[in-house]
Amino acid sequence: MEPQLASGKDVLLEIDWQGARQVRNKLRGAVSVFILPPSRAALEERMRNRGQDSEEVIARRLAAAREEMSHYAEFDYVIVNEDFDTAVEEMCAIFTASRLRREAQVARHGKLITALLANDP
Repeated sequence: MEPQLASGKDVLLEIDWQGARQVRNKLRGAVSVFILPPSRAALEERMRNRGQDSEEVIARRLAAAREEMSHYAEFDYVIVNEDFDTAVEEMCAIFTASRLRREAQVARHGKLITALLANDP
C-alpha cells in the first residue's frame, strides 16, 4: 500500500471501523468513507439473496452490522448504498475531491504555484 501511495496512486481499503481507525492514526490525510445500507430490511434482504449463510449466521451478521453502523460518525464521508451505480459515482466524487485538497495540489503543483506567485514575470 505504501509504495502505491508514494507514487501518487489512490488506494482503496475495504475494512471495518477498527481497521479504518488504525489507518487514520497511521496515515495523515487518509480519507475514510462509511457505506450504509438504505435500511436494515434492505441489508437483511441482500444477505439472504446471497444464499451463502444460515439463519443463525444472518442473525449474527445483522447484530454485528448494527454495532458497525454505530461508528459512522468517525468517518469523513457517508454514502448510502441504495443504488449501486449512484454509490459508485459518489465514491468517485470523494476521490476527486480528495485529490483537489490544497495539500495534494501543492504537492502536485508546487513549482507552478511558486511560479505563479513570483514577483517577476
